[in-house]
Amino acid sequence: MKFKSIFILFNVVLIIFLAVLCLTPTFLLGTAFASAFWRSNWFLVLILAAILMGFDSYFILNRQLYALLEKEDWPALVHYLEDRVVRQGKYSPNLVRLLANTYLVLSDSPSVMSLENKAAIARPSLVENNALIFGAARILGRDIPGAVRFFETRVASTKPAQRQWVRWYYGFSLLLNKQYEKSAEEFSLLARSGSDGVTTGLAAFFLNDTLAKALPDQAEDLKAAAGEGKERVRKTMPQLRDWARDTTRICTEIHAAALSKYLDEAGAWLYSA
Repeated sequence: MKFKSIFILFNVVLIIFLAVLCLTPTFLLGTAFASAFWRSNWFLVLILAAILMGFDSYFILNRQLYALLEKEDWPALVHYLEDRVVRQGKYSPNLVRLLANTYLVLSDSPSVMSLENKAAIARPSLVENNALIFGAARILGRDIPGAVRFFETRVASTKPAQRQWVRWYYGFSLLLNKQYEKSAEEFSLLARSGSDGVTTGLAAFFLNDTLAKALPDQAEDLKAAAGEGKERVRKTMPQLRDWARDTTRICTEIHAAALSKYLDEAGAWLYSA
């Protein structure tokens, strides 16, 4: 649905609700009782009116942003966001995240890392809160050693909501950097004790396939860890459709969009006989 349609629909629904709220006490209780009702509940109308005014003001102030998103005009969106974030210094979490994501849509990894440097000076918490985006940009930009260093420093310190993915990307960066033993350690830890089903499944898949081949002397142990991960995933996601449901949701995140091939291959392996 278009943003303008959402705006109109929200206004229509809220105005109708306000009208019903205002008229119902009179029709049901009569004028005298309605007056008593409004003396003690007048603030309800003010709250709803404030919500409507706040929503409309926000939409009007950001109408150019919504128009560009609706058109999917990514270069123009980058220009607009760079003006607000970089030149005007409005380093808000939503704008910084949107700008970083738009750079990635355009495969402009250097600009993502440039934004990271500016955000680190203006509001360091923005880098930590968007670690997956800034770290993935290094992988997509072929700066694999940089990705290893970036994720390594955040494995233990990142916020819990993204900690499993940071650890997985750390292991993946090590794998791409041909540090197979360290990668195997990280993926084994995720396969055996990870709390997120998707990262557990992906770690197990790489242990069973790529790393078992790269480290033939450890192949038996790696396949055993992969088997544990596979079993753990299938306990929480019994069917392939369960895996597909979660991975489809994750692929809407721009940092994971490039992993769709691995997610499909991991799903096929996890639910093979």
